[in-house]
Amino acid sequence: MDVVDVRDLTKSFGRFTALDGVNFRVRKGEVFGFIGPNGAGKSTTIRVMLGILKATKGDVKLFGKDAWKEAVEIHKRIAYVPGDVNLWPNLTGGEIIDLFMKLRSTKDRNKSKDLIRKFGLDPTKKCRTYSKGNRQKVALIAAFSSDAELYILDEPTSGLDPLVEQVFQECIMELKNNEKSILLSSHFLSEVEKLCDKVGIIKQGKIIESGSLDELRHLTRTHILVKTKQSISSLNELQGIYNIEETNQELRFQVDTEQLDNVISYISQFGILKLESNPPTLEDIFMRHYENKIAEVMKESGGLLNATE
Repeated sequence: MDVVDVRDLTKSFGRFTALDGVNFRVRKGEVFGFIGPNGAGKSTTIRVMLGILKATKGDVKLFGKDAWKEAVEIHKRIAYVPGDVNLWPNLTGGEIIDLFMKLRSTKDRNKSKDLIRKFGLDPTKKCRTYSKGNRQKVALIAAFSSDAELYILDEPTSGLDPLVEQVFQECIMELKNNEKSILLSSHFLSEVEKLCDKVGIIKQGKIIESGSLDELRHLTRTHILVKTKQSISSLNELQGIYNIEETNQELRFQVDTEQLDNVISYISQFGILKLESNPPTLEDIFMRHYENKIAEVMKESGGLLNATE
């Protein structure tokens, strides 16, 4: 049985359709990346899963239970971290972590102490003094201290510095190794690529791509900027090269990640003076790869596109 089973989920607010036929599944021990630009429908989907919003149409089940009708039972088995955490201002971070642990009947205090150390949180400060990043730390520590079966994380690394993001990634891999299920909502493709087994891409309330990372390998193109002593010849003939542009004797292009080693080896013979590489943003991917495709697919499907496994 799937831990999460979302089928034909539609959510409307008056005449506005926020979600239109969303389908995806999350299995036990699987990290599912739920990605898309801001406003795509990620948080609305998660609120329906949590029983905060009622679906207009479709079925949403967690552990085989109806997300709306059996929300109380479901919440006993999940941990949730929102993208913008609001905390009680007069309580300390440590007091809030202890409170959530008591609510979940979690007895292992050593785990939370270890996480507090790893995340670099000062638990003695009042929450009103915390930055956005520290508020996220409190929520993440409380979630990771619990022994949940499903972790629903909605933009959880928002406001975290790179060192703390590394700790977050280590915690996700530990949960995965312990056969926990994770739904990770994010608009950072690089983060999803490192952690997730499967990915569902949502835009304007519709799933436009889904599958394993191997199946979606075409999404992982790296942006390259290079300047060389000699002019690079025949670059467009190499496999996995896209969108070559030349500006001020510098070349910009995209390359499939699996071809990166071959491309760097090739251009190095021309004498590299400058080399920069950046992973694509999800917005770049939509603009460069899906803008026309979405229009074509939507036209062919009559306005409804269901995701496949």
